[in-house]
Amino acid sequence: MASDLLDLMICHIPGLKGDERIELVKKFDREEDFLLLSRRDIEILVGKPLGDWTMQEIRVLAEKDISLAMKLGIQRLSWRDKNYPPLVREIFDPPALLFYRGTLPDPEKPLVAVVGTRRPSQAASARAFALGRELGEAGISVVSGLALGIDTLAHRGNIEGKGATVAVLGSGVDQVYPSTNRALARRILETGGLILSEYPPYTKPYKWNFPARNRIISALARGTVIVEAPEKSGALITAGFALEQGRDLWVERAGVSSHRGGGTARLAEDGARIISSAGDILAEWKIVQNEGKFPGEEKEAARNSGAGLASSLAEYLDIKL
Repeated sequence: MASDLLDLMICHIPGLKGDERIELVKKFDREEDFLLLSRRDIEILVGKPLGDWTMQEIRVLAEKDISLAMKLGIQRLSWRDKNYPPLVREIFDPPALLFYRGTLPDPEKPLVAVVGTRRPSQAASARAFALGRELGEAGISVVSGLALGIDTLAHRGNIEGKGATVAVLGSGVDQVYPSTNRALARRILETGGLILSEYPPYTKPYKWNFPARNRIISALARGTVIVEAPEKSGALITAGFALEQGRDLWVERAGVSSHRGGGTARLAEDGARIISSAGDILAEWKIVQNEGKFPGEEKEAARNSGAGLASSLAEYLDIKL
């Protein structure tokens, strides 16, 4: 039986890619056997140099992780564990270890990733919130990155719709970024949601962590919606991962027509399907709610009008989390 310490030590070896960590996880299930190795032994196993470190140094880091996790109430999931998210397990480079707070989603229920720019237009802001709410009302949780803008709006809308939203961080789960979303993070946990990361406690939100975390956002979900994204938005990285992982990909109509949605429009030109409500997703998945009506159907005309858009945004602004 593998130990937490063994998995954490493997995660602390510098210079390894995700698939290389998984190969070590597969090779070793006894801490005692792993501790007999030297850095040179591991370099031979993975076929490349791995910097300057000792086995004792990474053991100390792993022991610190265990202590911090106990202190902070952070739980761990190894790639070996039966509760490891099955859709994440199947991707090319799944994390060897996941750290989390909150409640793991039901693997039998589909999730939808909703992402986009940190500086959305008014129209896209209203649609991100409404889409999160509609999905929540349909019993579907939204996955996003807890960033400002579209991510925040989608999480809040999902909570408003009684969904158990999932936030994937580019830092340790104790290092909520941006700090202005700490109240939202607490609300996510209070409403049965999940905060998840592949990074150990106290890992800062280094900018190079965020592209990697995007592969987890798309991997957790059956489909991804890009609400609004400029030409060089990080949301386009998530879209790329979704396609590589064989997930559904949609773009929101408000983002396609937005002056800030150059990347969204390009995805639509390249074949991404355009949606106007959660009902479009549920129809595609053949999920019927509310006696045959899809969430958002009855109010779609109003939401597409100026009055309906203003009403949706005002509803968001009145929410206190």
